[in-house]
Parts: sequence; structure tokens; C-alpha cells
Amino acid sequence: MRMTRSQLAALIDHTQLGPDVSRAQIRRLCEEAVQYGFYAVCVNPCHVSLAKGLLKDSVVKVTTVVGFPHGANVPAAKAFEAKQAIADGADELDMVPNIAALKESDEGYVLSEIQAVREAARMSTQPVVLKVILETALLNDEQKIAGCKLAKAAGADFVKTSTGFAAGGATVEDVRLLRAAVGPRMGVKASGGIRDYATAVAMIEAGATRIGTSSGVQILEGAPS
Repeated sequence: MRMTRSQLAALIDHTQLGPDVSRAQIRRLCEEAVQYGFYAVCVNPCHVSLAKGLLKDSVVKVTTVVGFPHGANVPAAKAFEAKQAIADGADELDMVPNIAALKESDEGYVLSEIQAVREAARMSTQPVVLKVILETALLNDEQKIAGCKLAKAAGADFVKTSTGFAAGGATVEDVRLLRAAVGPRMGVKASGGIRDYATAVAMIEAGATRIGTSSGVQILEGAPS
């Protein structure tokens, strides 16, 4: 598969989620998103309102994270975080479920917390996209498939491979597995360790419909002209 820079840019969430990201870095992130035509910026909750203001005259979406990066927050806290993010202007939410509960097959708990965030998102006057981050590096295939089924049952729009803060990130094999598990209509976001054009395209070939990366500019600069 060959993709033009604009085609690939339209699938990228341009990301800055480090603990020490400055307001100046967020401004630069938003400038690059407009310049290169990225689908969205993905920022920490404290930067949502800033990013929304900077992007108000553009089509670039604002994505933020919930329960990030470990997913160990209680469901009520995740729901509150989602509501606040939406009030601040978030268009999309990337939430981390309780990974330990998923590994322990406590499916009722995981389903309830995804549903709590989904319900918070439904209270918005505008549609809000919900992605569920499965942190695939910490799960076996059976647990990944279970996570996909729970995300789908709870009404999530996407499943996502990784936070970028675990030992491993997205792999082509995991993207294929998630795509097979959720079927053709649900989104799959590949994130974590995607730093060049070839890797990004390989993820899309495997079934990803969105790419999360802090190397978006580098990826596009390496794309065939």
C-alpha cells in the first residue's frame, strides 16, 4: 500500500502526553496539526481547553485521555474526568480500563467502567468518540479479545493498542487480532512506538483506522513524495 502524505495525515492523532509537556509544546503541536493536516491532537486533560482554543478555526479535533496511563482510577473518577474533558472541549476520549481487572477476568467491572465513561460522553450536546486502550503488551490474546468484546458491548467507537507507557507498543499482529475481534465497523487505533512511514502504513494494512504517535511530522517527512 502506498499512501500520500495527506491521506496518512488524515489518520493521525498528533500526540503529546508526557508528564512535563509545556504550554509552548502544546501550541507547537497544534500549529503542526494544522500545517500537516493531522486528524487530531491528543493531549493531557489539563491542556484540552488550550488546544481547543488554538484549534477553534480549524477542522482538527481535540483528543484527551481518561484514567491515563495505568487505568487504576475508580470508575466514578473516570466518569468525572470524562465529563470535565468534554466541558473543556474534548471531541474524543481515549480511556484506559482497569487492566488488572481484565487480566483477572472481572468482565463485569471492566464493562461497567467503560459504560460509565460512555454514558458521560453521551451527555454531550455533540457526538464524542470513545476509544478503549487495551494496553496489549500486558495482555495475552484471550484477554485482548475479551477486552475488545467488552469495549464493543459498552458502545465504544474504537479499541486502541497502547498508552505508550508500557514495555511495548503497537504490533502488526495485535492490530490484526483487534480488527478480527471487533469486526469491520468499529475503529482500531494503533499507538505506541510508531515512528516511521513504513510502520504506520503496515498498521493500516493490518486494519488500523487511526494512528496515535508523537512522531507524526517525522512520519510524513519520510513518506514518498
